[in-house]
Amino acid sequence: VLGDVLKGDVYALAREINREKEVIPPRVLEKPPSAELRPDQRDEDDLPPYRLLDPIVKAFVEEGKTPRELLQEGLPENIVREVLRRLRLEEYKRWQFPPTLRVTPQAFGYGWRYPLAQRFFFEKF
Repeated sequence: VLGDVLKGDVYALAREINREKEVIPPRVLEKPPSAELRPDQRDEDDLPPYRLLDPIVKAFVEEGKTPRELLQEGLPENIVREVLRRLRLEEYKRWQFPPTLRVTPQAFGYGWRYPLAQRFFFEKF
């Protein structure tokens, strides 16, 4: 199960796969990302754009940067707060993941475990 790749990297990987021969239909790559939990849902209706979301998740999860360090890099505070809030609130879902193929140095799954009931997850901004 591929569960360790950011959305932008998934699209880059798909384009690379299609470089010599079209394996993945263009309609798949052109369709807006969606969890498909409700009709006509699009990820960016509920999430920041992936051009902002992916760097925050990568820096926090893979690189181990603190919220303060993310802000020092010039990332928008409101988006950093929202992304990290969602990471904390959705932790229970990651505990339910099946084992995934790990391709990054630090990943969700066995490489990432935080207590489900905790108040100390983030330092104060």
